[in-house]
Amino acid sequence: MKAYLFPGQGSQFVGMGKNLYKNSDFAKKLFRLSEEILGFKMTSIMFEGPMDQLKKTKYTQLAVYIYSVIKAKILMNFNPDMVAGHSLGEFSALAAIDVFSFEDGLILVNERASMMQKICESVHGGMAVVFGLEDHIIEDFCKRDKGIIVPSNYNSPGQLVISGEMAALKRVCFSLKKIGAKILTLPVHGAFHSPIMEPAKKKLKIFVEKFSFKDSKCSIYHNVTSTPIKKCNDIKKNLIEQLTSPVKWKQSIKNMILDGAISFTEVGPGNILQNLMKKISIN
Repeated sequence: MKAYLFPGQGSQFVGMGKNLYKNSDFAKKLFRLSEEILGFKMTSIMFEGPMDQLKKTKYTQLAVYIYSVIKAKILMNFNPDMVAGHSLGEFSALAAIDVFSFEDGLILVNERASMMQKICESVHGGMAVVFGLEDHIIEDFCKRDKGIIVPSNYNSPGQLVISGEMAALKRVCFSLKKIGAKILTLPVHGAFHSPIMEPAKKKLKIFVEKFSFKDSKCSIYHNVTSTPIKKCNDIKKNLIEQLTSPVKWKQSIKNMILDGAISFTEVGPGNILQNLMKKISIN
């Protein structure tokens, strides 16, 4: 069975999409349609940068979504048996398999990104990758801290992202280093997939309900549950819950393998998910 994976924030780079724009009339059409809907030159930010602008949440999410969906639409023999998207990547995956249109997905992602950006600007939060410890140890340190700090991305064995208030993040990271963990602080200004995103979740719920979704034609393994879902109402529910719930990525990949996936293709900028895939499949 064929599985396709769609990346999220962190996979962006200046120049992304330029070759697609030059070499495909269909891609060019969708890039131009994106700019008509958004009302600004998204291609300039994607193609030329600067990186400081591209890495802002409100632009990053749009850039990765546009690139990933266009790439899926022009892929030869794109007929997945199952798909999964990492955080924002779920929106890309759903547009690629026509649960909603490219245009509706773009509007949804733009709203989601804007909501998250506002919270990033109002709450001093952050995220860090913890390497080399068992999940339950990291979970326990987060539970014991007095602030808001939670596991947010179960990326692969030995790699778990934590997210929360900056003060709590610093405390927990300091404690984890003392017992041998390696820490990589992520260059983001928000605490994604944590309770800090609750205001955005409430607003997104109202916004999502305005859109028409279709049942999925193939299984989509959602971040929130790590299990296959096809019904449109379940898809909507999980997209909303995802904002404050951890991304169960390694669990999703393991379930896809158990359910018969033998080939995995990453559809998006970079190869972050392929690198995680190697670590997950070995363990």
